[in-house]
Amino acid sequence: METAEEKYLKAHATPQTEALSWLERQTYIRTNYPRMLSGAVQGRFLTIMVEFCKASSVLEIGTFTGYSSICMAYGLPEGGHLDALEINDELEDLIREGWERAGVADKVSLHIGDAKETLLRLKEEGKEYDLVYIDANKREYCDYYETLFDMIRPGGCILADDVLWDGKLYQDPVPQDKQTQGIVRFNDMVAADPRVEVVILPVRDGLSIIRKK
Repeated sequence: METAEEKYLKAHATPQTEALSWLERQTYIRTNYPRMLSGAVQGRFLTIMVEFCKASSVLEIGTFTGYSSICMAYGLPEGGHLDALEINDELEDLIREGWERAGVADKVSLHIGDAKETLLRLKEEGKEYDLVYIDANKREYCDYYETLFDMIRPGGCILADDVLWDGKLYQDPVPQDKQTQGIVRFNDMVAADPRVEVVILPVRDGLSIIRKK
């Protein structure tokens, strides 16, 4: 259930499109973890970030039902392209239907499989990106970062979702489960990396904005 704050933020953001509204409903009906959906406020933020960064090449690690990829595809310029990675092949039909309804299917490529393996393949193909959005296995955030860093053009950005992890990172003591510890390591690693500038915004469950110098 939405909090009063979430309702207010949603009411004062540009409304989501009919295609996104449809996909949000279908995600709640057809998946077990609809809370993983980015939602209208964060989705609009992703569109604006792609536009603000003038990104023509975008990589998404963990597309779930495709909501966030649609939002970022909306921000792409003519000729722009997004590579979307997803491990769950059972979601493919829903993802592709959402893309078709949103009119972005020609701007997006879906890569089903293990994200680390797909990243290595894209790297070998010489892929480069202006913006990367990470929202996948929290235990592997550090691995994603290390693999993709050289694929990002100077001045490009990485957006990492769930980096406050429901407040667990500043509990005392910090929980020792692998997901929480993966985010702890990632946040510490990025904060200590002299090659980037970083800030964490308290958007939903924490969104890290990382700019490559």
